[in-house]
Amino acid sequence: MMTEYLWKPSEERIQQTNMFHFMNTVNQKYGKTFTEYTALYEWSVSNIVEFWETFWEYSDILVSRSYSRVLDNPQKMPGAKWFEGAKLNFAENLLRYRDNQIALIFQSEGQSVTRLTYAELFKEVARVAMALKEYGVEVGDRVAGFMPNRPETIIAMLAATSIGATWSSCSPDFGIKGVLDRFGQIRPKVLFTADGYFFKGKKIDSLNNISKIIDQLTCVEKVIVVPFISSKPDISGLPKGVHFMDIGMDTDEIAFQQLPFDHPLYIMYSSGTTGLPKCMVQSAGGILLHQLKELRLHTDLKRKDTIFYFTTCGWMMWNWLTASLAVGATLVLYDGNPFYPDPEVLWRMVQDLRISIFGTSAGYLGALKNTGAKPGKNFNLDALRTVLSTGSPLSVEGFHYVYEDIKQDVQLSSISGGTDLNGCFALGNPMGPVYAGELQCRGLAMKVQAFDDEGRSVLNRQGELVCSAPFPSMPIYFWDDPEGKKYHSAYFDVYPNIWRHGDYIEINERGGVVITGRSDATLNPGGVRIGTAEIYRQVELIEEIQDSIVIGQRWKNDVRIVLFVKLQPGRTLDDPLINRIRETIRKNASPRHVPSKIISVPDIPYTLNMKKVELAVKKTIENKPVTNKDALLNPDVLKYYEGLKELQEE
Repeated sequence: MMTEYLWKPSEERIQQTNMFHFMNTVNQKYGKTFTEYTALYEWSVSNIVEFWETFWEYSDILVSRSYSRVLDNPQKMPGAKWFEGAKLNFAENLLRYRDNQIALIFQSEGQSVTRLTYAELFKEVARVAMALKEYGVEVGDRVAGFMPNRPETIIAMLAATSIGATWSSCSPDFGIKGVLDRFGQIRPKVLFTADGYFFKGKKIDSLNNISKIIDQLTCVEKVIVVPFISSKPDISGLPKGVHFMDIGMDTDEIAFQQLPFDHPLYIMYSSGTTGLPKCMVQSAGGILLHQLKELRLHTDLKRKDTIFYFTTCGWMMWNWLTASLAVGATLVLYDGNPFYPDPEVLWRMVQDLRISIFGTSAGYLGALKNTGAKPGKNFNLDALRTVLSTGSPLSVEGFHYVYEDIKQDVQLSSISGGTDLNGCFALGNPMGPVYAGELQCRGLAMKVQAFDDEGRSVLNRQGELVCSAPFPSMPIYFWDDPEGKKYHSAYFDVYPNIWRHGDYIEINERGGVVITGRSDATLNPGGVRIGTAEIYRQVELIEEIQDSIVIGQRWKNDVRIVLFVKLQPGRTLDDPLINRIRETIRKNASPRHVPSKIISVPDIPYTLNMKKVELAVKKTIENKPVTNKDALLNPDVLKYYEGLKELQEE
């Protein structure tokens, strides 16, 4: 598959990267002569133990006791034991800087920008940690956040993890059932919330929902309320409620609880579109080490950087962004609609706050392109060095949009992984070139392969994304899964001892990766496997189409491709447009990719994490129940897909 070269870093820029410095560290320690990423990657996946030991030393992890061995069994999945004997605290590593550099910058719709230094952040965490101890929170207890993306959310997480509690969070746009489906399983002792949030210029009250949640979540002993839409919210309706500013006392000390490497840090959730969300428990040491690898090496994050990711506290990118504190960088937090009051609000922020690393979703970049916005023309983006994109595959057109209308001299890193690992399988390489539609590389020490139907590793062909060696951020277990059956069936029921992620990918001879869609949404017309992303890439070329979703419909002992399109305002799905869609797909993909049916719909369903949900649409057209609509951002749109007469016809 031919891909178009778009950008490469200068030799001077390469030599200034953390990746280059780390490569030289490996060269010196092991007598190697690596000069480029591919050789370093191959060494890392062939020497898993040596890689992680070297990176542990390189990152200067703060520990109170060192480890006895790096890994008990490099061939064991699941259940591999990492850095046994080590004692550390996650929050202590994120609070290692306590000076006057800005740690957090917060901006919301129509609100003034607020800043918090590392010294101020430490003091706030110390105060809240003291309060949690007063409320009886102990090692292993759960502390939860139903919070907007504010500094207090990070403060609450750090306070909880500093004393050994386990953190879990949902954003306030989750419905009551969605929150109960998650927190009801893990039974938190303390819940942090805000009184509300802003969205599209409106104040959205959260306290009414919290009251209803607490009525059913009887395990919660204290609700700590952060003011946001009012200066002193009325919490009289929350018998267990207390104001955030009234808890704890000012102190300059935190007694960081020293815990094993595999102590439970986070509980993350699957999307929950096919039943109760799975609760994935992740370790403090594993998350710290894995995210530092991705931030320092693959993102080239340094202390001088200002990093932003457009995310909510219900998406793993919030956890990933927060780990940037361990590098000492400045984090920008934004809460609100990214197109309010205008489509370029985030790029105005990039200019004014001199953001050097900008992260977002592919969906956002596609929507921004559709507005006609040209941030590179309208703003000074001199500080911007890297653009990150995830959530779904970024199309070739999305790549071109970034380089044509945002900035020419920028590293565009399309990255892909999952909530399950709180990180990436494939992501950016600051030493390497960027090709349109392609993820630059597989992550260091991530033994990622594409398996064909016979379980053989293939290049330049599509296959199942698998990882055939353990990595530190694998879940240590699933909640309420004592025998590990849920865990095993989620990843290891197809290939024994090999992680099957559920994505359909293609790896080329350069080591670049193309994500072609979820393997559970793969289309099989005539027995030929087609990734949905292959069709989306072509549909995005059609300017009349705002969004789309594609599924396979069972039809006459086979599968036919059905494409649903959301049109731009004022457009009509007439025969000329249908023919142009089909011809574009036929010409640029293949005749097998051409949809049998193209149907106009008012909207496309997404999860709260902005991922299209092909399976929910497929179930709807098959008259099967979608069991957890609370996992969807816009569940009401599924009614548009019910009983469509076009799907009963040839």
